[in-house]
Amino acid sequence: MRFLRERRGFVVVVVACAVASAVVLFGASRSWSQVVTQRPAPFPPLVTKRTGASLEPWLPALAIVGLAGAGALVALRGRLRAILGVLLILVGVATVVFALRNTLWATVCVAGGLVIAFAGTATVKFQRNWPAMGARYERPPAKPERKPVTQAELWDALDRGEDPTK
Repeated sequence: MRFLRERRGFVVVVVACAVASAVVLFGASRSWSQVVTQRPAPFPPLVTKRTGASLEPWLPALAIVGLAGAGALVALRGRLRAILGVLLILVGVATVVFALRNTLWATVCVAGGLVIAFAGTATVKFQRNWPAMGARYERPPAKPERKPVTQAELWDALDRGEDPTK
């Protein structure tokens, strides 16, 4: 897994985290079980389908956090990116724990949770070698304002809409 140290490893982790989160979200929206309620004759039994989201309400929320984490991996760097990696590990493990209590679509959610946890682990381990957004996206440092000194500068400041008395 040496390639994880490089730029393409970063791309793989971000894409894997996003796809796994989407898979968990999809799996949670599928029908996981049915509840059959018998009714007196001549009425047929009432069949109610239960989705993963209704059985485990935390799954969609965890998937959305994982998806947001994938986007945040691109924007963060340094210690914040490592903290995000720990958060992704927790999200992945929580997804696995919640999904393990159920059926087939839960297996899909377990796989997605494992991939999210892997993305978090890779982030914590290799984030120092990954690229970060450039400084061109950051706000430039504020320049100290020079107070107008001459009468002409005072009038120029007024023309620009500035208050020269402050």
